[in-house]
Amino acid sequence: MFNEILKSSPIVWITVVSLYFIAIVLDWIWSEARHRPSYMVKDVVANTVILVSGMFARFLFAGWVVLCLTFFYQIAPYHFPDNAFGFLISFLLADFLYYWQHRLKHRNPFFWAFHVVHHSSRQLNFTTGFRLSWFDPLIKPFLYAPAVLIGAQPSAILASLVLNLLFQFWVHNRNIGKLGFLEGIINTPSGHRVHHGRNEAYLDRNFGGVLMIWDRLFGTYVPEEEEPEFGITGGFESYNPLWIQLHGFNDFFRRKKKSRG
Repeated sequence: MFNEILKSSPIVWITVVSLYFIAIVLDWIWSEARHRPSYMVKDVVANTVILVSGMFARFLFAGWVVLCLTFFYQIAPYHFPDNAFGFLISFLLADFLYYWQHRLKHRNPFFWAFHVVHHSSRQLNFTTGFRLSWFDPLIKPFLYAPAVLIGAQPSAILASLVLNLLFQFWVHNRNIGKLGFLEGIINTPSGHRVHHGRNEAYLDRNFGGVLMIWDRLFGTYVPEEEEPEFGITGGFESYNPLWIQLHGFNDFFRRKKKSRG
């Protein structure tokens, strides 16, 4: 069952990409019409290059991810059933762990070196979701190992992460307002704008992937009250895809070297 989700037909993926492209074009037009520009050509090009390159990186590291998760699954004392209920539990576990690994990436300097890529744009639009670390697959198996060790199938976790990622496309947006009772229950554009804000009140908040209830449970939820200022506190700005990927590691090792005197 889970393998079928991961091996969806090319038609499905072509449809998804086409819908995303249409959404980007319409949102870009809407932004300009409202005189709230959210897209810069240089930024969109950089994000797209990162997306395409990242797909190659994920293919390159796929064997590593599967190998690690399979190892953890083989030593797990119990395996979830291969049915809809097993997948639902796996999805919830993956989303729960997404919250904690996301929070870890914001709080730990080493993991932040990977994640800062996603926060490095001063824009927030549908293409911002493309700006992900090429090297994240190297650490991903260890961040989601707990779910596999208690019985989730590796393919179920990977499928859940794919669905999580697809869901998050629409939350990178400035034009969609608050969504009433859904705020604080699921991840929304308003909630995620807070997450990308570098305003002091918004730093390290709203870590949820699909569900925002984790943030409510663990005290990291903040509603959007003022217009966020996007980017990172250090003021980084670049449209070079390679430097966007590497500057976090450069900063991390430079600080480590400095601390050693």
